[in-house]
Amino acid sequence: MNFKKILASLSLLLTLSACSRGLGGSSPTPVIAEAANQPEAGNEALLTPSPAPFQFSLPTPGAEPVSAWRPPLYPIPWALSSYDHFYFARPIAADQVNWPIPDYRYGGVFFGPNIVHTGVDIPTPTGTPIMAAGAGTVVWAGWGLFSETPSNEQDPYGLAVAIRHDFGYNDQQLYTIYAHMSKVDAVVGQHVETGEVIGFVGSTGVTTGPHVHFEVRFPLNSFFYTYNPELWIAPPQGWGVLVGRVMDTKGKTLQRAEVALRSVETQKAYLVKTYSDQGAINPDPYYNENLVLGDLPAGIYKVTLRYEDKEQQTWVEIFPGQVSYFTFTGDHGFSTDRPPAPTLDFVPSNLPSTSTPQP
Repeated sequence: MNFKKILASLSLLLTLSACSRGLGGSSPTPVIAEAANQPEAGNEALLTPSPAPFQFSLPTPGAEPVSAWRPPLYPIPWALSSYDHFYFARPIAADQVNWPIPDYRYGGVFFGPNIVHTGVDIPTPTGTPIMAAGAGTVVWAGWGLFSETPSNEQDPYGLAVAIRHDFGYNDQQLYTIYAHMSKVDAVVGQHVETGEVIGFVGSTGVTTGPHVHFEVRFPLNSFFYTYNPELWIAPPQGWGVLVGRVMDTKGKTLQRAEVALRSVETQKAYLVKTYSDQGAINPDPYYNENLVLGDLPAGIYKVTLRYEDKEQQTWVEIFPGQVSYFTFTGDHGFSTDRPPAPTLDFVPSNLPSTSTPQP
């Protein structure tokens, strides 16, 4: 690709990000990629291509480098459809590890049968600056966020900050949570901008090491109103997100079911489990998912799971900057039919503005 083509691609990307609010009627369609000479398996989805979604030119991502470098994030807000909502930047700067621990995702149960994980954990050294994921007003700063008891130094969230954002979703208030800080650098009532430092990474509260615990909540700032942050934080450019709903034949969601992915191009393997059925875990209002796997380089992936001692498999394609979707329903197998299109009152209001960079 010559230099002029690269400039043209970047120009198109910037134009799209500035106009993302106008794309509400465009529904990106995840597809089951047509794969030749793939092995047969029980209940395998019909491998027929769907109409290609809205796409644009980006450098094709290759294998993830050993150095763990990742592309820069899409500008926020990033949404190619009215039901997607990559509204937040990441709370850790791009020159640091700023992606979630893969084995400690939203909806997992790790320390006991009734202790469910309501956010994502981003591991990074003590003292690393934590930044506001979006503009808003600080509504909590200090100890006691989980127990809602100020100055409670035994609170499992440790030192934490909560932000009520200037923008909402479907006419509902949005909040983000930043926990386990070593030091808070914000006060209640303070207005912060995206990227402004609000504290520093630590291991206060209940932790196994230094990291930031990050949550998205709406419409209330409560432990019981959390949603999967991987559907809200912007992915790296050229990468996308996979969402799934895994059920038995009768349509009941399967808890803690293991789902494996493998990139056809690079053979890199991923493993994710479905959500635990706990009251503090909530599926997205549109996708109604019980599985999310973010930060996937664009390309074709083999999806494998076991149901009643039989291996089930299909292939999905991840598109840049978009959500790909599948369902599995026991003996009925896989499907990539999307949920019904959202109505107009589903479209979020009062989105944050994104300035257009000047040449």
